[in-house]
Amino acid sequence: MGEMVSYRSNGGTSEGYLALPAGGAPAVIVVQEWWGLVPHIKSLADRFADAGFVALAPDLYHGVQATEPGEAGKMLMGLAMDQAAKDIAGAATYLAERPDVTGRIGAVGFCMGGSLALWSATLSDHVAATVGFYPALPWERMSPTWANYAGKAAMIHCSEGDGTSAAPGIQQAKRSIEDVGGQCTLYDYPGTQHAFFNDDRPEVYDAAASASAWARTLELFRSRLG
Repeated sequence: MGEMVSYRSNGGTSEGYLALPAGGAPAVIVVQEWWGLVPHIKSLADRFADAGFVALAPDLYHGVQATEPGEAGKMLMGLAMDQAAKDIAGAATYLAERPDVTGRIGAVGFCMGGSLALWSATLSDHVAATVGFYPALPWERMSPTWANYAGKAAMIHCSEGDGTSAAPGIQQAKRSIEDVGGQCTLYDYPGTQHAFFNDDRPEVYDAAASASAWARTLELFRSRLG
């Protein structure tokens, strides 16, 4: 079990859920879905800690959570991208300065957070590898500086319900990352729906696809961050 912590964020203060492994380790930023910093996201931070990573899940909604899709949609639309950037970049700096972070830093996110996690490598030099699960935000809301991906790696897990890896936004990210010398690996999961990794949503959860995506995610982070 982890705990809530505060960290500096571009002159302000942000909060997040921190889960620790035993001993020094690389670090992972875990970026929330549109629901907020809900128990599911905290449990994923715990899973990363169990897998040997220092894991920090920033609270991008600053204490607010959603339980209904309509409410979550409004919170997503109201998310200030400049503040989200500060929260994520601040999380990377906070982790880099921790004495128990002995490797590099990665970022992983889901749905809304999938796009933000991929964006994080353009926001912070500390972020060396990213994983986006079915990223949902249009890149125009973030205006990523893709050139910062030079020498970095990204992985995108794509659901069939979202249009697979052929979706224009996925292809745009892949081209943009590879054009600057980064690496971008795409994986398709046939028969899956959006949010197939969320085991709190049995109507879309796919255990087999989730297990495969989890193993691939850990493999990337262990190869790039250790």
